[in-house]
Amino acid sequence: MKKILLSWSGGKDSAWALHLLRQTGEFEVGGLLTTVNERFRRVAIHGFREDLLERQAEMAGLPLWKVDLPFPCSNEEYEARMAATCEGAVSEGFVGVAFGDLYLEEIRAYRVAKLAGTGLEPVFPVWGIPTDTLAEEMMAGGLRARLTCVDPRKVPAEFAGREWDASLLAELPDGVDPCGENGEFHSFCWAGPMFSKEIRVEAGERVERDGFVYAELVKWD
Repeated sequence: MKKILLSWSGGKDSAWALHLLRQTGEFEVGGLLTTVNERFRRVAIHGFREDLLERQAEMAGLPLWKVDLPFPCSNEEYEARMAATCEGAVSEGFVGVAFGDLYLEEIRAYRVAKLAGTGLEPVFPVWGIPTDTLAEEMMAGGLRARLTCVDPRKVPAEFAGREWDASLLAELPDGVDPCGENGEFHSFCWAGPMFSKEIRVEAGERVERDGFVYAELVKWD
């Protein structure tokens, strides 16, 4: 099997990508590649705490490959740190990196371009699945997630911290992608077939930062 890293945001899409990769038998996922805000020790963009990330890796039975990013972080610095990580991955026998992207062509093209010449193949296990179908498959398969960050210009701020479930999908405003692929929201996956045990969390305080609304997640298991 091909040994690959999985780009891991901690959200539902990367979690489902792990599940699908393990089902194919073509790939061996050897680690979870995650960017972490080195100042606040939180997963970049999704905003949940590092200890919850470590719990996910433990329940997935995989090592974490953390890439610490400064805050704020320029695109040049981001790319330099990711390039160094890719070099390290190749030296340890990895041949690819998988991503949980769904349909945004410009994002896919960026991934492909940045991996070109590194010795790492880009893999897109959930690419092209209609997101309404994908959402149904995830939920039917036992995936559970909470929204950690929402764009209040696209969805109500009160959605931060809520369960990503059928009830929430029914309340989404018109035009909002059910998987949040256009940046409407981000999530934390706390249960599913990719984990050996649930990571029980509840929503805590909501805060607004840089135009987005984040919900603190409190672990209570």
